[in-house]
Amino acid sequence: MKTSGKTTLSEMAKNTSLYFRIVEGRSLPAKDVSGTSDPYCIVKVDNEVVARTATVWKNLNPFWGEEYTLHLPTGFHSLSFYVMDEDTIGHDDVIGKILLSKDAIGAQAKGLDNWLNLTRVDPDEEVQGEIHLGLELLRDAKRIGLRCHFIEARDLAPRDISGTSDPFARILFNNHSAETSIIKKTRFPHWSETLELELETWELTEGGNVTVEVWDWDMVGKNDFLGKVEIPFACLHKTPVLQGWFRLLPLGNHEDDAGGKLGALRLKVRLVEDRILPSMYYQPLIDLLVESVISPAEVEDSSPLTMLEEVTTVESRQDVAMTLVKIYLGQGLVVPFLDYLSTREVNHTSDPNTLFRSNSLASKAMEQFMKAVGMLYLHEVLKPIINRIFEEKKYIELDPCKIDLNRTRRISFKGAASEAEVRESSVEMLQGYLSSVVESIVGSVAQCPPVMRVAFKQLHKRVEEQFPEPENEDVKYLAISGFFFLRFFAPAILTPKLFHLRDQHADTRTSRTLLLLAKAVQSVGNLGLQLGHGKELWMEPLHPIILCSVASVKDFLDKLIDIDQDSVSEVPQRAVFLPSVTVKEGYLQKHKTEGPQLLSRFAFKKRYFWLSSETLSYAKTLDLWQVRSSIPIQCVCVVERVDENAFQQQHVMQVVAKDNDGQIHTIYIQCKNVNELNQWLSAIRKASIYNERMLPSFHPGAYRSGKWTCCLQANRATLGCSRTHSAVTLGDWSDPLDPDAETQTIYKQLLQGRDKLRKQYLEAETTPEEEKRLNSGLLTDGADSSGQLLKHRQAAAARLLGVVLDLEQAHATFQQKEREEGGSLILTP
Repeated sequence: MKTSGKTTLSEMAKNTSLYFRIVEGRSLPAKDVSGTSDPYCIVKVDNEVVARTATVWKNLNPFWGEEYTLHLPTGFHSLSFYVMDEDTIGHDDVIGKILLSKDAIGAQAKGLDNWLNLTRVDPDEEVQGEIHLGLELLRDAKRIGLRCHFIEARDLAPRDISGTSDPFARILFNNHSAETSIIKKTRFPHWSETLELELETWELTEGGNVTVEVWDWDMVGKNDFLGKVEIPFACLHKTPVLQGWFRLLPLGNHEDDAGGKLGALRLKVRLVEDRILPSMYYQPLIDLLVESVISPAEVEDSSPLTMLEEVTTVESRQDVAMTLVKIYLGQGLVVPFLDYLSTREVNHTSDPNTLFRSNSLASKAMEQFMKAVGMLYLHEVLKPIINRIFEEKKYIELDPCKIDLNRTRRISFKGAASEAEVRESSVEMLQGYLSSVVESIVGSVAQCPPVMRVAFKQLHKRVEEQFPEPENEDVKYLAISGFFFLRFFAPAILTPKLFHLRDQHADTRTSRTLLLLAKAVQSVGNLGLQLGHGKELWMEPLHPIILCSVASVKDFLDKLIDIDQDSVSEVPQRAVFLPSVTVKEGYLQKHKTEGPQLLSRFAFKKRYFWLSSETLSYAKTLDLWQVRSSIPIQCVCVVERVDENAFQQQHVMQVVAKDNDGQIHTIYIQCKNVNELNQWLSAIRKASIYNERMLPSFHPGAYRSGKWTCCLQANRATLGCSRTHSAVTLGDWSDPLDPDAETQTIYKQLLQGRDKLRKQYLEAETTPEEEKRLNSGLLTDGADSSGQLLKHRQAAAARLLGVVLDLEQAHATFQQKEREEGGSLILTP
């Protein structure tokens, strides 16, 4: 595709995604009088809390296994893990921390997977925020000096119990220093002061740094360090007037890991950074992918999708599958895409017992497709049952080798429960849970997304065509139930947190119940055909209810695919869900802004909230007759956290909207904990990600008593004192579609496999005589067919590799532009 050549560097977006998993801890110190601790982890990105793990009670070697993905388009500087000891009375104790710089994470090409020792938490290293100042070197006949204009600072660390600080700034060079005034009770001070240092002539030739420090003033005791900036004095010779925002840095003390005495964490961390080109550069690759499913090649192994699968590693196949699902969802072609892959796999399978049993691209694509479009449906079907299992915490065990009579509650009044009584009660409870799950699934035909039903209908058709024999009657059911039950519902039952059914992982007892239930659901998905053939014969008491479920499951699958394909119109889209679909809902606390000003703790009232891509609405209850108040998503311009000192409340966020008349409306919403806060922030930001009204700054405080609680400014309309984070979101199945970023991922995969494709397709060996005869048309029909096949494959591969080469050259051009335009001093991240 030809371009005008006028594309600027500013049009090139940057995508930064951070994946981290907090696996486990070991040898943590005891913080409680009982000789143990109750550890949990807090995770911060640049000093903003992004996650909190569950507390593992009374354990010095805790296992968490919690993982998160963060999308950080503006980048970041550091990732911190704090291990805390939870106390029911008083403040929680800090055990230690691990600090990873972005550079350290990025240096590990395949990511970091290590045990890391915890270090002590040094208050002088716990700094954050930025300072806005101007530096000028004065050189004239009358004087020589250094002038510093202290304008303001933002997002400083809170050092006082009130959640604020009393900041002042200081400039130092050689033995000269000067200080600003103290601005009390704020993390966003506005100084607007100019200070000058008089210098001697000989000092102009001195090296060293000009240091600006920010401190929190304390009436009693020593002042607290808030951060520093160091600017080489030589910079002022090159640029006599230097002005901008500077990131505050710690003192730089060496971190002490205490010789491992504070314990260690096992972490998995991976950073993915991409420069995203303007859309027009990706269009040729998208065209090839679209062509693969709209006009499949007669020579099937010459398709770009086939070549992509050949260069995709087992480790990356799931990510590639989800990326392709999103690309085709965006193009309105996800059903033809899945049909193409499924048809190819079905046609290559001779034994129906092995159909879709591998982790092929077809299997992974269908699995990721169900997660992308069916997660809300899964929640509707499973959440009530999963919640009941978590609440009841029943002791359930069928394996005689694992029954622990000491862990059971008394089942009868005759004394301790026997092993037989435990098995009997376990079978009864599992039968109840399994019946509830099966009934909920088979009764959910109307709730299943139509696009899922059409995809399964196509799959049913392809399998029936390949295996029409009467003895293979069940294969067409097994193909669908294998995905539906074994790869969708059973994994969600086994690990509800990974499917967002629960906020925390299950405890040991509940985990065992979920495992046994997931095994039973898998047997239902296999239509009971493998019962009695495995090693777990102790599952036999559940066989009757599993076999009784088979008929209703088959009837459900028949109804599921009974849908008119033309009734589902696939059109290009920007989001996974339809605008009217509720993507998140639940009870939150809304600040009561009307009426007399109440005490902060009484000013928040319980309300039920619904979020779709069109509106954020709320009412007193979820009853249909309740009047709802709504905020159009297209009017949202700020979705941010609120400082704790604004209402003396934790976990508060604000949603700011601007109506068509330009009037600003703000609602303050309180969540139960930091994870719920981050989930709602992320969900609303994703819904409003295409808004053109998003503001670059906001007030993290509230306007009360004639001033903003954050920056203390009296003007209500003054510009925000902190930068917004509207593009910072949690990565999950609800991520908005981004065709440029998704196509960049596919390009990178093809780039890594380019040499393999060249050898396999372009360097295939033919003898000179065969080549001569092929070109002259003298080969026999069989040989001619083989030669034409080879030429067809080579042409298709050359076309795909040509597109990859064009993208590689475009990236190189933009990188060169970046180097040329990046000569000026960049003051802020």
